[in-house]
Amino acid sequence: MENFILIILAISIGYLFRRVRILPEESAAILNKFVIFISLPAMILLQIPKLTLSMEILIPVIIAWVVMTVTALLTLFISKRLQFSKEVTGALMLVAVLTNSSFLGIPVIKAYLGDEALPYVLVYDQMGTFLALATYGIFVAAYYSNQSEITLKIMVVKVLTFPPFVSLIIALFFIGTPFPDMISKVLASLANTIVPIALVAVGLQLQLKLPGHEIRPFGMALLIKLIIAPLIALAIVAMAGWTNLAASVSVMEAGMAPMVTAGAMASMSGLAPRLSSAIVGYGILLSFFSTALLFKLL
Repeated sequence: MENFILIILAISIGYLFRRVRILPEESAAILNKFVIFISLPAMILLQIPKLTLSMEILIPVIIAWVVMTVTALLTLFISKRLQFSKEVTGALMLVAVLTNSSFLGIPVIKAYLGDEALPYVLVYDQMGTFLALATYGIFVAAYYSNQSEITLKIMVVKVLTFPPFVSLIIALFFIGTPFPDMISKVLASLANTIVPIALVAVGLQLQLKLPGHEIRPFGMALLIKLIIAPLIALAIVAMAGWTNLAASVSVMEAGMAPMVTAGAMASMSGLAPRLSSAIVGYGILLSFFSTALLFKLL
């Protein structure tokens, strides 16, 4: 229960601070950078070595990429059928497909499945969501906004210089090797900052305004992200006969709210900024109910 209280409280603090303008406008970006450069790498280095080399490590990767591929194709198909503008289609290809697998995924899954689930959360996030953001996400933003030219070199450099991904590569070499107590305690102290800081940053970025003419794409995006995506993951798990913790984590991750960074990328690229922010904001709030129902289906 205390985990859920922390989640709600931290997001509420961030949202309140934004409303009363206690912190500067760039505060969310600064907090996000702290998480990306310090908290998340520390958690990766602490948790990934606890994994054992087995098929279970691949389960989050497989589910992440299958779910994202299917939902991207579905989003594109529906957008064309409903004749959404190029702007709106590009926005939906980001926020309806990419999941909030770390900033929201870590505290929510920790609350439901415990600390032992965290290594699989990190695999899903780094080998699934992050790689998709750095490749698919950049391509979508560039293609639909026509603001920049995307090259393979840009994507490769972005992936190879992303601090959590670098930490993941290092951590993989230490699987099965325990760190000395002193190092583990330092990493744990840094890793523990991820939940409050990331959630306050989420609260600072919440946008809840929604014009009437954007209701259709708004509803479609949340239907795909919060309902269809986890159902696809559940179908994969059922067909494969996976009943382990890695499978449960992957299903929960698939049902998380839209990625905050994907919404920011859409906004910065001029892809329906108001709609993108509303989908992310309301998606976070609704995901507390949808993930609770999803957990009961596991």
